[in-house]
Amino acid sequence: MRTEIADLDRPADTGAAPAPLAPLRRDRALRQALVAIGVLGLVLTLLVSGALWFLTDRYASNIDRVSDVFARLDAGTRPAPATPAEPSGNEPVTFLLVGSDSRATADEGIASGGRADAVMLARFSADRQYAQLISIPRDSWVEIPGYGTDKINAAYAYGGPALLIETVEQLTDVRIDHYVAIDFAGLIQVTDDLGGVDVDVAETTTNGPYTFEAGVNHLDGAEARWYLAQRKSLPGGDFDRVRRQQQYLQAMFTKLFQADTFSNPGRLDAALLAVTRGVAVDDTLGNADLLALAYSLRNLRPDAIDFFTAPVLGTGREGSASVVYLDTVTAERMWAYLRNDSLSQNAGEFNDEALPVVPR
Repeated sequence: MRTEIADLDRPADTGAAPAPLAPLRRDRALRQALVAIGVLGLVLTLLVSGALWFLTDRYASNIDRVSDVFARLDAGTRPAPATPAEPSGNEPVTFLLVGSDSRATADEGIASGGRADAVMLARFSADRQYAQLISIPRDSWVEIPGYGTDKINAAYAYGGPALLIETVEQLTDVRIDHYVAIDFAGLIQVTDDLGGVDVDVAETTTNGPYTFEAGVNHLDGAEARWYLAQRKSLPGGDFDRVRRQQQYLQAMFTKLFQADTFSNPGRLDAALLAVTRGVAVDDTLGNADLLALAYSLRNLRPDAIDFFTAPVLGTGREGSASVVYLDTVTAERMWAYLRNDSLSQNAGEFNDEALPVVPR
């Protein structure tokens, strides 16, 4: 029986040449190709991982951290997270940006002299297609928890970032997700790294050694420093200074997104290093979180970023202090749109608060 089975398995001896080995060779070639693809995939994975590690280490790790910003806040009394009318794969992200002219104190979240030079809310929409930046005048007369009514930047002096966040959340009922301290002096370095930025000026003004002519001005770093510092000689005073800060950020974003910046590795690298050196963030935002957020914002363009100033009624005096009174009715509509992540869709309601095309 064994012999018969063996004979059945053995090809008959017909005297012809053996069958070609092509199928066997094809199988071997297929296995080799699959192994090569697997090795290539591993190499690509290592390269991508290495690139992500390099980017994280070079840029995200260049950003300092402000410790314990949210630790002292009472979670039970904080506003609820924003709830978009149209659900998206991401959640809206709201930053509180505080600007100062001193990096040494910005690292600690406290501006030089204990007061914030600029207070801004920055919102990235859930779909990551839009962003809004809202400046709150630093002299805004508001309620500061535990300290009564005072200028909003006094909260910075009384209790640092935590108290300022608590004050802004109480004012707006908008939840702050993260905190950023901006060093304007450091960011101005980006101006030179980008080859200068263009700003359009409505009226000719002079500050220090520089005159800014009506029309388009191409600013280098030194000129940008004086341009952003000007306040007393401007018709709108601090309001015009706020608009210049916004205009400069807008010009910088626009220049960053221009093709020649992204096609010039040296220029882009220098700009990103300068930007990351110019900011400090709260310690709940890790490097991986920063990288993920940056990637999610890859399709955001400068023309989709709206700039506003919080609605105001006017200025006045409280004792010896000059203060700004907020328009709480109009402001509440603005904050409500932030709470449901629809401010970009309703931006037309706030033309008076929007950044002019040509600031003074």
